[in-house]
Amino acid sequence: MITILLVTGFLLASNTQIVKATPVYFSVAISDDATPAVVARILEAKERPISEITFEKGTYHFYPDKGYEKFCYISNHGDLMVKTPFPIFDFKNLTINGNGSTFIFHGVIIPFLIDNSSNITVKNVSIDWNEAFHSEGLIVANDKENKTFDMQISDEYPYDIRNGEIFFIKEYYEHSLGQSILYDPDRKAIAFETEKYTNISTKSKTSITNNIDKIKYKYEVDTKDLIIRNIGWENRAKVEQLKPGLVRVYGHKKELPPVGMILTMKGSQGYNRVSPAFRVTQTKGFNAQNVNVHHAGGMGIIAENSSDLILDNFNVTPSKGRMVSTTADATHFVGCRGKVVLKNCTFQNQLDDASNVHGTYQIIVDIIDEYRIGVRMGHHQQQGFVIGQVNDNLGFVRLSDSFDPYSKATIKNIQYLNGRYQIITFDEKLPTYLKTGDLVENLDAYPEFTVENCNISNNRARGLLISTPKKTVIKDSYFSTEMEAILIPVESSSWYESGSVKDLVIENNTFQDCQHSGFNRGVIRFDTDDDNQNIAFKNIEITNNKFNHFDNLILQIINTDGLLFKGNSIINSGNFPMLYPENPAIKIEHSKNIKFQKNKYKGKANVILKADEKLQSLKFR
Repeated sequence: MITILLVTGFLLASNTQIVKATPVYFSVAISDDATPAVVARILEAKERPISEITFEKGTYHFYPDKGYEKFCYISNHGDLMVKTPFPIFDFKNLTINGNGSTFIFHGVIIPFLIDNSSNITVKNVSIDWNEAFHSEGLIVANDKENKTFDMQISDEYPYDIRNGEIFFIKEYYEHSLGQSILYDPDRKAIAFETEKYTNISTKSKTSITNNIDKIKYKYEVDTKDLIIRNIGWENRAKVEQLKPGLVRVYGHKKELPPVGMILTMKGSQGYNRVSPAFRVTQTKGFNAQNVNVHHAGGMGIIAENSSDLILDNFNVTPSKGRMVSTTADATHFVGCRGKVVLKNCTFQNQLDDASNVHGTYQIIVDIIDEYRIGVRMGHHQQQGFVIGQVNDNLGFVRLSDSFDPYSKATIKNIQYLNGRYQIITFDEKLPTYLKTGDLVENLDAYPEFTVENCNISNNRARGLLISTPKKTVIKDSYFSTEMEAILIPVESSSWYESGSVKDLVIENNTFQDCQHSGFNRGVIRFDTDDDNQNIAFKNIEITNNKFNHFDNLILQIINTDGLLFKGNSIINSGNFPMLYPENPAIKIEHSKNIKFQKNKYKGKANVILKADEKLQSLKFR
């Protein structure tokens, strides 16, 4: 028997024969369904190594029917059997060059599934879906007396009404009304003050139950888990068809959406993230160059436990006249290390954040012996995530005492039992004061993060969520988001996203009319969901930025030690009515060593700076 080993682009056989990796070329002859040909050649790569996959410029369709299938736990997505035309597993030094092509995908499929690889480049390609994972309806009437509104639904979004509930039908997929938000078609952006009108009320408590309160769980349960989340709830929104393509919606509790707005709908939370465009795991070195993601049923890219990811001219923008690009984040990085770089990118009209960078907290539920603990993943969409690898340093955290670890230990082994529960063995003895309920985080699994020359606008939710203690620089970029442009959180109670910023520079950016959806929050906001006064954030510089804001509140600082706000310009844009005219421009709580220097203020706040009693003498300058 001859054994083969793929090493850095060459195939080495036991008879010393060397097989050189060669390029592969696909022509438009396979364009009707490129999946079978691409999968077949990639699966031959161990015997016939590949250095580059190049496509003749054209439009290629990819269907899931003949794709490579694998079950995947995917962070912040649904966990499911997925199919892919690009199963990039255990590859080294591979380039995939679309040569300006458009790849159109059909149904539930992940275009690029990349795992346990190194030095992978994808370039010169546009990614789109034949049918969107969301649906859109034009508001054509509302009736305040009867509390109904009417939607005109185009032929692009076929639907089925079952017992008064609407379902939008796609290739290989369907979704309910579910999560929704308004877009302004004139601005092609999230509608001003959309929080008054959306989400559309789709659920109400069930009127009849019997003995469900007697069901007891031995262990803690996640009430958002798909298995139990619907207990005690029933459909509230009722839909009737007035004529083909025109429907009336009953049962909405918020204000009725205004005529002329477009309601975008993507189905129920927990069920509506099934097809990210890129999923990258356990990979060292990933580059995306000149890539357009026009749509995805989830995120543009979700990267987990990988290192050195550089996206250059990676753009998430809608196509075909749609209001929506991706139905979740444009980019998302979990437990990554090395460097994460976003440069020359445009992230627009996605239904969640432009980028989220964080680690994970796992909950200590068992102290098994002096060296072993049992840990539980808190959120159902983080199931299957392995917190680290051998020789990584884990920190033990008790947030009521400090946001920083009180001790650390080195991983010797992780025994993976199931998606929720793992047993970690350490080289060192556990600290004597460790207790169940404490958290662990991987101190080595945070990246340096750079965002440079990017446009982040017209999307739902935030621009950037930053939770890494490593050096972070946000510069020369443009933000116009319906929620915070930049949120610096410690999120420990729902998503369990770890990491507190310790070295952040925000410079030479423009912030244009952010927070226009209706929330009373700052354009840049520091936040901890663990309500205490412990310092979480350190060494922040916000310099030479332009804030053109319709409202007052620019900056919310909390639990911070060391922040310089210098050379910034703040003006009232006048582009929207003010929502919270009583606010100051800056709020500060539980913080110290805050400095303001050489800033210009031309806003409308009666009080520019409001601080708690510890910083009463602080002045805005």
